[in-house]
Amino acid sequence: MSTEILIADPLTPSSARVRYVSEGKRVDSQRESHPRDAAHELADGPDDADGAGQGRGQAAAPTTTQAVVATRPSLFSDYIQLTKPRIVTMILVTTVASAMIAAGGWIATLDMLWLLMGTAMVAGSAGAANQIWERRIDCNMTRTASRPLPAERVKLLPAILYTAALVVIGTAILVWQFGYAPALAGVATWLLYVLVYTPMKTRTAWNTTVGAVAGALPVLMGYTAAGGGIEDWTGWLLVAVLAAWQYPHFMAIAWLYRRQYGEAGFCMSTTVDPSGRSAGAQSIAGSIAILGCSVALCVIPGGSIPAMIIASVAAIFACYPMLRASIRFSATPDDVMARKLLRSSLLVLPAVLAIVTVRTVL
Repeated sequence: MSTEILIADPLTPSSARVRYVSEGKRVDSQRESHPRDAAHELADGPDDADGAGQGRGQAAAPTTTQAVVATRPSLFSDYIQLTKPRIVTMILVTTVASAMIAAGGWIATLDMLWLLMGTAMVAGSAGAANQIWERRIDCNMTRTASRPLPAERVKLLPAILYTAALVVIGTAILVWQFGYAPALAGVATWLLYVLVYTPMKTRTAWNTTVGAVAGALPVLMGYTAAGGGIEDWTGWLLVAVLAAWQYPHFMAIAWLYRRQYGEAGFCMSTTVDPSGRSAGAQSIAGSIAILGCSVALCVIPGGSIPAMIIASVAAIFACYPMLRASIRFSATPDDVMARKLLRSSLLVLPAVLAIVTVRTVL
């Protein structure tokens, strides 16, 4: 659920060592800033904005008195963290937008609440299943070693039962309230993300493409729940916008954490091609694609020509900063340019969705 949007500022190179004290035992973990899993793993996003990417046991010592003592996170907090809540939040934002676009306005509040509940449970289950699958690999990465499973704050069997309950209940809610189309979109997203994307991450850099699609499919859950057809061009263009956006977003993340990814055994574009040329090219391609799809979404509803022109120009202006940042990152692939690209990507998606939603509703 997508390519990865924790607590610290994900765009600065600061880090802090957090010491958890619980039951007479101390567990040290390096908490580094990162844009944790926002889509593509709407990205399974990194923590080390320096790209210094030390592996487990190689964490850099704090440059100032940053060591702090913190109580062990609550069990409730751990189970929430299992779902990758930042990714779930982004998915819910896109779900609201796609539902409004399909309905041509706001849908009944109770219906929206049911839709968000069902979508959140399915998406959260996929995030939890991903963490179950990668629990051993997570032990080898500084940014993920403090997650509930590798830190052994949550046991495996309860995590599996929790994950299963979420996807079953979430799917049942979608079928009960909205029919089979949004439920099938949710199940397809879960299967693609967990059973295809997750194992691909250690095998091929093409995992980013599969992850981008998995991170974009939830749009169809909102779109079909609000009356849109699975065959509608508008719905699939929204999927394309989300999928294209994840390329520049995640390539910036993959560059910043390339060393951690490499040491953990993940195959990313930035580990396969450390020069950054491939990551830069994919960022540019994704930025161009989201621009084109955004303009198409502004034109498809029809209506007055001035409205189409105004919305299209607004979409171009919204997408331009990310395209410019992608071009600069491609020309000079370094941490500074990657952070600028990451910042721009976090602004572009909500801006485009807002423009398309307003254009459709009005």
